[in-house]
Amino acid sequence: MDSGRIGEHGFLADGSSAALVDRAGSVNWWCPPRFDAPAVFGRLLDDRAGHWTIRPEEDGFTSERSYLDDTLVLRTVFTTRTGSVAVTDALALEPGARGHEIGLRSPRVLARLVEGLTGEVPMRVEYQPRFEYGRVRAYLTDSAGEIAATAGACRLSLRANVPMDLGDGGATGRFTARAGTSHHFTLGHAETYGGGPPAVPDADRVVAETVAGWRSWADLHRDQYRGLYRDQVRRSALVVQGMTYQPSGAIVAAATTSLPEELGGDRNYDYRFVWVRDFSLTLQALWLAACPDEANRQFSWVARAMGWIGDEPVPIMYGVQGERDLTEHTLDHLSGYADSRPVFIGNDAWKQRQTDVLGEILDAAWLMRYYLDPMSPDVRQLLHALADQAVLNWRRPDAGMWEARDVERHYLSSKVQCWTALDRAVRFGPRLGEPADVARWAAARDEVRAAVLTRGWNERLGAYTGAFDSDELDASVLIMPLVGFLPADDPRMRSTMDVVERRLSRDGLLRRWKDDPAGFVICSFWLVGCLAEAGEVDRARRLFEQLAARVNDLGLYAEQIDQDTGEHLGNFPQAFSHIGLIIAAGRLTEAVERFGATSARHLVPAGTGATEGARR
Repeated sequence: MDSGRIGEHGFLADGSSAALVDRAGSVNWWCPPRFDAPAVFGRLLDDRAGHWTIRPEEDGFTSERSYLDDTLVLRTVFTTRTGSVAVTDALALEPGARGHEIGLRSPRVLARLVEGLTGEVPMRVEYQPRFEYGRVRAYLTDSAGEIAATAGACRLSLRANVPMDLGDGGATGRFTARAGTSHHFTLGHAETYGGGPPAVPDADRVVAETVAGWRSWADLHRDQYRGLYRDQVRRSALVVQGMTYQPSGAIVAAATTSLPEELGGDRNYDYRFVWVRDFSLTLQALWLAACPDEANRQFSWVARAMGWIGDEPVPIMYGVQGERDLTEHTLDHLSGYADSRPVFIGNDAWKQRQTDVLGEILDAAWLMRYYLDPMSPDVRQLLHALADQAVLNWRRPDAGMWEARDVERHYLSSKVQCWTALDRAVRFGPRLGEPADVARWAAARDEVRAAVLTRGWNERLGAYTGAFDSDELDASVLIMPLVGFLPADDPRMRSTMDVVERRLSRDGLLRRWKDDPAGFVICSFWLVGCLAEAGEVDRARRLFEQLAARVNDLGLYAEQIDQDTGEHLGNFPQAFSHIGLIIAAGRLTEAVERFGATSARHLVPAGTGATEGARR
């Protein structure tokens, strides 16, 4: 059992941080108290960087796992030759928190409940905390049944109802799980200075409260989405909620850092931050599968994070509380996942110019237009400034949505999103600017469109390419019909879709460019959306179902999937991938209503469909 692979992990969340647990019962990642904090368990990036394992003593066991319904509480059943045992893992929510209140004040507690099911199963516990991404090995002490580990600014307390032996910076224990028995483990985190001790409530209570909290959130949104593929959409919505830093409402791109796009490669970036690029699509997904309350929080967050915008480049990413300086550092003491170095914390993409973000924000504002009426002065200033930036900067090269670190280019997707910014600003009209402003935006919008249609088209390839005057295909051009730049059935757009699929796709997985090492999940869902918009509903459905089958056994996606092996690659779980699924399902639902499809029509109850969040 190769339980340490990226896609073999389960995802736990508490509204401020995340933990990853593999099939063999090892917690290989946890960064309390927030997503981008230093890891206390970092085995995912190096065996020496800490873990907490509860598993059968003997090898040769099998494991099956699932989330408890409508939760991010994970239950793993181990089966051995002598019996079976269940381990239930939960990152605690605040007791009593329900609905939209979950995750606001989570207690930083990881609970593990072991229950004997059949026979007798000898079990072992290995607790090896390592602070500061494995740099620091704490000295452990046992006092009144609690094992304390303190080093630097961090302290942990472990309470267990089985005997534990201390030694070599960790603790071990052995016990036998018999049918009908239970064993409780609770690990609490706190800062060393300026706060109280770590909370270590009973694991039974943690699990019960956390299940109730997640189910209360799911119940609020149960009937929000009534279109196709409801189960997959609800699961993905729950994952996106788990990626949300609840105190601010910001949604991180992924729970991890430095998981490689290619094994042994060096594109191993830190994704525990918030990208403005994801913003419009995130709002659409929340609108479809959650409710406007979550979408409103997102827009409020980005407006606060950006502050006053003048002529300076718009920041393209932030920390979960709106931090701008995300300077990148390497962790040279870590060997990296599958020896993929470097290991990064921070992400220097925060310094880049990426003009596509202008369109993302204005598109999101257009989606939220009824909730922005009347428009506050700060929001009006922000959107006005972004439209002006699109006028000034659309001719400039940039790093593009894939954040190239070599040279800036005239990426087509960036130009298209500048068009989106100007188009939405014109639609806002007098709500956003004076008549002279609107006329200026409209003129620039038409210039951008003409340039894209002329310099973006490659007659020899029969496709729009990744950059002006280029011979290289790029799947990012699939956003053109999705933002309304061109209809999907436009002859050139239709040809582009065919060429991109033929040259970059295999078994439903679409690479971003020809040398991309793996299929990029959201690009594959963009193709679903394009096909649906073009009226090819049955084909779009088949592709959607191919992609939906690519999740791991818990319904989770990484960023990329190897076209040859099906292995998940890149940071995990990836919010963008799940957002892509939600929006593609919504577009398919609308396409069935609009065009009809014999094979799909029976799946859509009469009178239902996606909300306006998926419409243009």
